[in-house]
Order: sequence, then structure tokens, then C-alpha cells
Amino acid sequence: MRCHPASKPLQERASGVLLHPTSLPGPWGIGDLGSSALQFLDWLASAGQSVWQILPLGPPAGGDSPYGATSSFAGNPLLISPGSLIDQGLLPKTAVDGAAPGAGSPIDFTRVPAAKDALLRRSWAHVEETGSLRAELEAFETGAENRTWLGDWSLYAALKHENRQRPWTDWPADLRERKKDALEAARERLRKEIRFQTYLQFLFSRQWASLHDHAHNLGIRILGDLPIYPAADSAEVWAHQELFELDDTGHPTAVAGVPPDAFTADGQFWGNPLYRWETSREECFSWWIDRLEWSLRQVDLLRLDHFRGFAAYWRIPATAKTAREGAWVEGPGADLFLAIEDKLGKLPLISEDLGVITPDVVELRERFGLPGMKVLQFASEDPDSDHLPRHHTRSSVVYTGTHDNDTTRGWFEALDRKKRLQVLDVFDAQEKNVPWAMTRAAFGSIARLAIVPAQDLLGLGSEARMNTPGIADGNWSWRLEEGQLDATLARRLRRLSRNTDRLLREP
Repeated sequence: MRCHPASKPLQERASGVLLHPTSLPGPWGIGDLGSSALQFLDWLASAGQSVWQILPLGPPAGGDSPYGATSSFAGNPLLISPGSLIDQGLLPKTAVDGAAPGAGSPIDFTRVPAAKDALLRRSWAHVEETGSLRAELEAFETGAENRTWLGDWSLYAALKHENRQRPWTDWPADLRERKKDALEAARERLRKEIRFQTYLQFLFSRQWASLHDHAHNLGIRILGDLPIYPAADSAEVWAHQELFELDDTGHPTAVAGVPPDAFTADGQFWGNPLYRWETSREECFSWWIDRLEWSLRQVDLLRLDHFRGFAAYWRIPATAKTAREGAWVEGPGADLFLAIEDKLGKLPLISEDLGVITPDVVELRERFGLPGMKVLQFASEDPDSDHLPRHHTRSSVVYTGTHDNDTTRGWFEALDRKKRLQVLDVFDAQEKNVPWAMTRAAFGSIARLAIVPAQDLLGLGSEARMNTPGIADGNWSWRLEEGQLDATLARRLRRLSRNTDRLLREP
């Protein structure tokens, strides 16, 4: 992968759409990086949009959430397009007969992973049999940009396969503790599976690069998302145990979450292991620098999830029953961002600064010139809310809602009558057009970048919600239907972009 010239902070007004690739339509049971993604980019360009915001691209760990990935570097194999493999002669057409779990929504996360894995193994068998791609695979495996992560990831994934997907903390002690002889024996024993896992990352990288190039040729930047914490069961935690608060068996001694708030009475108990920030500081934050450098090879702009955790984070003892038992602990603060800027320069980062934000978080964000977020759904919570359009600043990103919110229609319909009337007044809306009125307000904001979820452009209700925080099941499965984003909507959005001075500039 390579950086595009677009990888610099936004300097002009722009707008875009939030839609994760898994939500794209298509015949393989889950959206992918194939023709539907290319068509979506074409639709964005026709609608005058210059940003496509996505969620994290890593392989989900133990669930379906892209925010709990088994790697901070590897791509999700579920996003690899079988259709593109067929077109490129890397998967025989006969392999797909009856293999697709179906085009409909929602995603069936009990069926899709097994079906996709079977197709990808057929592709690998075909490539091995024909001897194709040998030179390209070798170049990918030995490429300098992959040395920091690919070997650990492919071995980890092969060991997960051998151990029937059990977490690394349940592996034999010599593998859990990464004893040299055990790792060497595993690399020899699992040589074929390691090659397959490397092949999957090669395919992901190639398909993503093709998609990214198409976006760049259209003048569209991709806005990615970086979770602050990896999953406990992830290649990075296994390979860099010294960087995390773990006991001798690899289990977290303290975990991440957030304290009680207006939405969750007991707070949120995420379960991710916390960093030993002093150890990271002693290593000049090298792992974080590698992570950001890699992420900005994949995308043009990057949202830092849970930015407040860099100033101070909620530390919950691993034995706690709820997040209530946690306490605030000082984070790495400016030291981390100074180290990043020293090595990588000024980066196109956006801070997710939602929730209860204290002065130290604001000071950190402003010191490094990072845009914050404004969410119009939050504007009705307080008559003087920072999320009200009149309080927006140029150096911010405005949303109608995010992936963690209900759709704007679903949110509005759940409000009591008093709050509904407030929303109608603030956004000069009628009940039938609230999502569009709030889209219009987002685009009309002084904020440099406006992002609207695809569900809000379509005026969809709660059935199209992507995620409900604190609820483990039933999330991440929504998908577009073929043709929902049509030419009529593109023309309407293009007019709005022109009228608010956000129209896509030609590349």
C-alpha cells in the first residue's frame, strides 16, 4: 500500500457519507471491496461528495464489531470480494455454485464467515495449483511496510485456526509466552496455513489499493477510524505483551470502559486491555507510530476513536462487576502526539471527542490542532449545547448522527413531544422531513467537514441502526439494498453541496 497525495488535513469545505463496506449490497452475504464499492464511489462523485467515511477495517474478534479487532494492521478477510477474484482468474466460477449466503440484509454472521472462508480457501488452492502470483506474493511478504506486523499476524491467525479459534491465552504455555523454540516449531508445523493467511492479506491489500486508487481518481478521500484499544485476543496484544496491563497468563489486570452517564447507568465495560503507557514512552511510542503510519497508508484522513482516553482513561479492575468500579487515570497526553509529529509530521487526524469532555481533553486537542466532532442529535439535550449549529467552529466535523446513534428518523420518533417540538424549531423542520432538515443543517454549518450516514440520507428508521452501545447482539448487520442510493438522491445531494459551498472539487 502507498500514501496518496491527498493524505493531508482538509483545508476547504467538504462533505461526505458514512457507510462501512460491510453495509454495501451484493450477492455474497456481506458488503465487500468489489464492484458495489466501486459503484458507491461513483455515486458519491455524482452526488458531489468528496469524503467516504468508513469504520475500522480489521478482522472482528469474538463478535461482529469492527471496534474489537484481532489486529490493528491486518484487513478483514470478509471484505475480500469473490466477484473480483473470479474476474481476475483467482477463483474458478464453479467454486461459487450455491456458495453465496445471499444478497439480502441483514448480514448473517453465523453463516457468512464459514462460507467466505471456504471460497477463499478454494482460491488459495487454485493459486497454488496454477503457480500464479508467486513473485507478487513474495514481494508483499518481504515488503518493508509489512515487516512490523505481517509475520506475527499470519502466525497468530494460523495458531488460532489450529486451536479452533480459542483465544491466545488458552494456548499451550510455551506459545502463549512466545518461547522461541515453540514459535519456530509452530512456523514449521503450520507453514501451509501461514501461507494461506498471508495470501488473504495480500488479496485484501490489493483489492483495497484498487478501491483507494479509484477514490483518489474521483477526487474522493477516505476517512478511516482508529480504535484506541485492540481486542484482548489480538495479534498485537499477543506479540507485544509488555505494552499492556496483563498478568503472567496474558489476561488483563485492568480493562477499558467508560463511567456511568446519561445513557448507561453502570457505565460501559469494554474489556479491552489497557496500555502500560510508561513502557510505551520508554520505547518512544514506536508501536503507536508504526500503527498510525500503516493506517495512513490505507486511508487519507483518520478519526481517533475515544480521543479523551489519551488525556485520561477510565481504568476498571479486571475483577470488577461493572464499570462503576473504575477510576480516572492520566493518559500519555502530549508526549504521544509530540513523538508522532517528530517521526511523521503533521497528520490528517480527527478527534472523537464525544461524551463528558474535560478541559484537559480540549487543551490536548487544541494544542495539536485536531478537529473535534459535533453531532446534531445531541443538540437537543441542552439549550446551550456545543452541538447546536451556532456553536460550531470551522475546525470541526459535523454529523447528523454516528454509527453509535440511532438513525435520525429513529431517534426523532423516540423523543417525547416537547423535545420533538424543540428539534422542529431548531432545524426549521417538519416531522416528515427531519432527517433531510438536519442534513441541510449539517451541510450549512460553519464546520469544515460535514458527514451524514447513508441511513439518514435515505430517511430510514431504527431498523437500519448500525450499533447500540452496551448491547452485545444484533449490531453491525444492516445493509443497503440494490438501487437505494439512486440518481434522484444524488442530484438532490449535489444541489445541497453546491448551495452550501461543499461541492466536490475535480481532482
